[in-house]
Amino acid sequence: MIYRTTYQAARVIAPKMEAIFAQHLNAASESGEEDLAPLPTANVVEAIIDATFWASLRKEEGHSPKISLAFLPPQQAGNPLLFKQRLPLNPGTLTKIAPGVERAGIHLGIWIEEGELYVWGTTVSIPNFCFVVDVSEPALLVIKHRRIYGFGKFTNLAVLKGDQVKVVDGHPISLPDCPPVLLSLLDLTAPSYWNDSVNVLIQLAVSMRAHGRGGTLLVVPNETRNWLQSIIKPIQYGIQPSFTGLSKLLQQDRKEASQIFWQTALKREVEHLAGLTAVDGATVISTDYELLAFGAKIGRAKGKENVDELSFSEPIVGGAAIVMHPAKVGGTRHLSAAQFIHDQRDATALVASQDGHFTIYTWSQHQNRVQAHRIDTLLL
Repeated sequence: MIYRTTYQAARVIAPKMEAIFAQHLNAASESGEEDLAPLPTANVVEAIIDATFWASLRKEEGHSPKISLAFLPPQQAGNPLLFKQRLPLNPGTLTKIAPGVERAGIHLGIWIEEGELYVWGTTVSIPNFCFVVDVSEPALLVIKHRRIYGFGKFTNLAVLKGDQVKVVDGHPISLPDCPPVLLSLLDLTAPSYWNDSVNVLIQLAVSMRAHGRGGTLLVVPNETRNWLQSIIKPIQYGIQPSFTGLSKLLQQDRKEASQIFWQTALKREVEHLAGLTAVDGATVISTDYELLAFGAKIGRAKGKENVDELSFSEPIVGGAAIVMHPAKVGGTRHLSAAQFIHDQRDATALVASQDGHFTIYTWSQHQNRVQAHRIDTLLL
């Protein structure tokens, strides 16, 4: 390789990524899958991460780069935008071109010939298990791949933030009551669809995290009103009758989910609900995605005890579950969410922090306590 890396985390993570992608690609090939991406070797992974990391620390006209790089030849990119001349892969090139490719879904195409990596153009189409590096903020890189079924967000494999390296544990939790959202984010479930209930909850989580103000979303059973026992009265912004914009969309025929106008409408409704979580207090929706209230204050239900411990885990290597006091997970928003789940054990709470952390709270029948899964590593 002509390019010499200086970012130490790139050297640490590169061989691990080659091994993970090789495993995925071999398994997919043996199962008869086609349109598979090329294997990113360790030296390729290291060079791409290194150039991307140093580019993320630069600025072009006052703005930090927000880019996505995909390793594939132009022939596998569908209808690629090809540059007349190849551009060398280095921080300077990436910084200069970043303003034109920062929108979601656009990837800079990277390929290698005669030991030299170069930028050949852009694409909005990439093959299955394509090696992708995303930059969303300075010094924060996410390594991911396109899901084999092509639905939902990409599957994250690792997150690098400065000298911190978090590798997603692909077989994390052998707990019997692991939340479906976490299983889906780890690509351990059947293929998701745009109007799949778990996928929609993931979209809500991503949108909640994106507004950066922090927030709480409570998902309560549609058939009962027990959740009101854990809400301080009066509710600041109660909804009567319940708002059914998102719910009605999800009830439409699944065939319509492939239509662009339907997906646009779904995204609009998701952002509508997620935006309300920025208001102080909790937003409450039913399991049918009907909006019941927002700005609601959580209180301990009458006759219930204070929650004094929970099981906390993160789906990364070394992130096994430990028992701790809820106050150690986060501030009052996290503590109130843990109390709500302790009292309303058939509900789910999603909590976004202003610092970017995102946690799912559910009740574990197996452990007989609240469980908190920090999933921001998977949402980036």
